[in-house]
Amino acid sequence: MKALKVKYNDISSTMRFNSGYHLSEGTIYLKKLRKMPHKELDDIASNIFTAGRSKRVYTKEKYGYPYLSNSDVVRQRPFDNCNYNSKKYGYDKASFLKEGMVVTGRVGAIGQTAYITSELEDLKAMGSDNIIRILPNENEKSGFIYAFLTSKYGNTLIWKLAAGGVQPYISEDMLRDMPIPKLTDSKQREIHNLIVEASNLRVEANKLLSEAVEYFDSFIGETKVHIGFQTGKISSKSLNSYHKRLDSQFQLLWNDLESEEIESIKYEKVNEYAKSIFVGGRGKRNYVENGVAFLSSSDMMLFNPKRGCKYVSKNNPGLDSMMVSKKDILISRSGTVGNTVLVGDDLAGTAISEHALRLVIDPDKISPNYVFCFLKTKYGMKSMEASSFGSVIITLNEDLIGNINLPILDQGSQDKINELIESYLVKMDEATKKENQAIDLVEKEIESWQK
Repeated sequence: MKALKVKYNDISSTMRFNSGYHLSEGTIYLKKLRKMPHKELDDIASNIFTAGRSKRVYTKEKYGYPYLSNSDVVRQRPFDNCNYNSKKYGYDKASFLKEGMVVTGRVGAIGQTAYITSELEDLKAMGSDNIIRILPNENEKSGFIYAFLTSKYGNTLIWKLAAGGVQPYISEDMLRDMPIPKLTDSKQREIHNLIVEASNLRVEANKLLSEAVEYFDSFIGETKVHIGFQTGKISSKSLNSYHKRLDSQFQLLWNDLESEEIESIKYEKVNEYAKSIFVGGRGKRNYVENGVAFLSSSDMMLFNPKRGCKYVSKNNPGLDSMMVSKKDILISRSGTVGNTVLVGDDLAGTAISEHALRLVIDPDKISPNYVFCFLKTKYGMKSMEASSFGSVIITLNEDLIGNINLPILDQGSQDKINELIESYLVKMDEATKKENQAIDLVEKEIESWQK
């Protein structure tokens, strides 16, 4: 419980009577920032707007523009699970995202802020009406604005503005008078350049991953198996095989997947190459201010997953089973199944919730990079979806992942895939490192003014 005396002028100037608004850390930050050299966001932006709610007609990828929610734009791979809005019926010029835009969530996902990369503009990505766009003036440095809004100061100020009881929201007008600190031109340029470098590295990393997946697909083909209503015949022998499952979707999908296997390629079960496949410990989490970074299965998909995350105590029961190591493969196993992450330097040593299944590959048998790449192919993703079970909450378990058929390509092809994925991982880690350097510079500058 918090208690604080609030002056009448503070209430009358903000026209806000709710205690959460006046008791937040944002109140302290706001007063300090307003006493320092600053500009208001509206003064350094040529436009702050939302696209408005236009007609959406979802269609297949080849007939539509990628249509991204705010949760999509902050992911490592924004297009992995996005919808596609019809090019013919859903076109809306104001919705398209442009390189250098700074965007933040308007409803629900408050504080999720992203810097739009060239990848999103090149692929003509549209953003939903729940994304607030900030277009900096030509002489302003968009990377610096992004770094401030993503810092603990900017993020807290955004949350301070949030209104609404059931679902929090902010509006573009609420952001206009937000104070943006005035740093020296050289410092702003340094921060901006780091954000731009991080953005470019992410684009390069995603291109490498796409190249590796497309190369893998060139051998195994892009599966035509689809999830949804279908009919077919299954033999009693099949029903009596692995897991003795009677659910029709499992049987029909696996029958279709196995019918697409290439005769010239050897297939082995994933568990033949795994050291272990397990679910992290589930128990009480003792959250602390300084401890071990703790991520949900949604957090692990973000392009900067540890920025703003929770921390659990180093003495938390079962912590060892929650922590992950470099080259572990993490797979979301409940709700939305099959989201897959390869642990690099940034995520190593992080605690991950039990909703992410751990697949630890024996590198003496096969490269973890290779297995990760397969799971990112359409065939790999469909194999995980086909293995899931449950009517209300879709779920994957260790045995089902271990039972997936892994195509074993020739060694030369494996080496090429391994090299591409290794480069992808290095660039993604470097991008996160540079972004965090930029944000840390912003926070240190503000803290130095407060001394």
